[in-house]
This record gives sequence, structure tokens and C-alpha cells, in this order.
Amino acid sequence: MIIKRTDPIKPSEITDESVYLNRREFLGNASKTALALATGMAFPELAGLNAAQAALKLGQIKKSSYVLDEEKTPFKDISRYNNFYEFSTDKEGPALLAKNFKTDPWTLRIDGEVKNAATYQLEDFIKPYTLEERVYRLRCVEAWSMVVPWVGFSFADVIKKVEPTSKAKYVEFTTLYDPEQMPGQKRNVLPWPYVEGLRIDEAAHPLTLLAVGLYGKVLPNQNGAPIRLVVPWKYGFKNIKSIVRIRFTEKQPRTTWNIAGPQEYGFYANVNPAVDHPRWSQAKERRIGDFFKRETLMFNGYAEEVASLYSGMDLKKFY
Repeated sequence: MIIKRTDPIKPSEITDESVYLNRREFLGNASKTALALATGMAFPELAGLNAAQAALKLGQIKKSSYVLDEEKTPFKDISRYNNFYEFSTDKEGPALLAKNFKTDPWTLRIDGEVKNAATYQLEDFIKPYTLEERVYRLRCVEAWSMVVPWVGFSFADVIKKVEPTSKAKYVEFTTLYDPEQMPGQKRNVLPWPYVEGLRIDEAAHPLTLLAVGLYGKVLPNQNGAPIRLVVPWKYGFKNIKSIVRIRFTEKQPRTTWNIAGPQEYGFYANVNPAVDHPRWSQAKERRIGDFFKRETLMFNGYAEEVASLYSGMDLKKFY
């Protein structure tokens, strides 16, 4: 079934790489402090956390074996350059517009093909498990990337808790729908609420993380607070933010970007330099803070860990 979008995303709403580079040079000019003030960059509470969050740190964090020998992207960049269309299609907008987003209390409905369906408090998952810091690459379809020290716990822990039935083949995730708090949802740029999905074996993989923080702090609102998915071998749009529902299903979920642009955004969305986006190449990427591009790695550099999940599949067909 083809769904016609009433308000398609314009090419102008997707940041071109040359514009991005010029922007970094522009912000680097000390004489442009007026711009920094206008976007909130001169105020610490807008740089990543609101005032209440800034005072909090996550305790009992253990170091994980998933650590990259690469320079981490600075917190200020991770928290100021965000794709979060629920707030804004502009990369800098979410840090401003999400400042007062309410994340406490937060409930998570888990249902579908599971034995222990229930509405859980976020603390039901955070408290029983020791949180880990995992340093992962994050690669976006716009050909930019970051190295992020996420704090969270394995999605496999959720699977153990809720006990999926034999019918569960996929996992569907849904973001909060609240246009009053999330002004971007008042625009028809995407079909709301945002929905993403994984095969259950992808969700159960040891690399798949539910993140509740980064750099040892609670997750900033603009980065998907209070809980988001991180699947490091997939493009960034798979890493759904501000999750309120997790549903285990027998059939493959219909996901937001796949509905909005099926020729551009596949269900699997594995990082693959051999499969270009229709409007740009995916063969190279630019790390935030770098001037030169680098080669894009298959599965974002996690091929050794995850390639077996797709054995025998045509990854150009199942993109």
C-alpha cells in the first residue's frame, strides 16, 4: 500500500554537507557570538541538559568491553547537533525546544507476543541492572558520524524480563506522541508517532543497547531522554528516541521512515557503503569535528560481530 505524504520533507530541510562545514567555520569565528546566544550555545543549561538534569549523574556505571580506540566526540557536539524531528527538523533546534520536556515520571508499555506484558516504570529496568558505558560509533544517513560514550543496558535484559512467546519474530518501538511538548509533531513532516523495528535476533544481539545516559550523565532531552535505542551497526534513524512502548510482534512492523520514503529508507538500514541513498553516496562519511572525509565501514565497523545475522541475504535488496 502506498501512502501519500501530505507534507513531504523538502531537500532544503536536510542539511547539505557543504552547508554543515560552513556552519562549523561560522561558529568557530569568535565575532559571531550573537549566533551562539541566539541558539542557546552560551548557556550551559541549553548545551545538553536542562538545569535539573545538569545536577544529576548516573551511578554504578561499569566500563564495558565495547570500547573504541577512537577519539570521542565532545559532549557539546553530541548535545547540540541532533536529529529529533519531534522537536525540529533543524539540527540545532532540539537543544532549545526540548529544554523543558518532561521525562519524570516515565512509563514503558511492553506488550504483544510476551508472557509478562505490563506497563513498567523506567526504574523497573534501570535499578535491577548495572549500567554500562559503551563507546559506539553513530552513523547517520546524511553521511556524518560521531563516537559516543553511551550509558545503558542490553536490550537482551528486557527480553529476559518479559519472556517473548514463540510467535515473537520482531520488536516494534514507539516514541511518545505529545505535540504540546514536542512541537515538531504539529507538522506533517512524518507520520506520527515515530515507530521503528528490529528483528528479534537483532534486538537480542549483545551490541543492542537501551541508553539512559551519555558521558556519565543522564540522557539529555534532545538526545532522546529518558530512554532510547542504540543499534550501532545501523543508520541513526533506527535509534528511536523517547520510547514509550515496546511491542513484540509476529509480523515485520511498518516503520516511520520506511512508510515516508520506502525507496530511500529500508527496514534494515544497515550501514553499507555499497548501497547509496538515492540522493547521495554512502561510501564516505565525515566525523563531527573533522575536515576530511573517511571511508564508511561495512556495518559501521561492526561486521565481525553482526555479519552472521544477515548470512545469505541480499543486502542491496534488504537495505
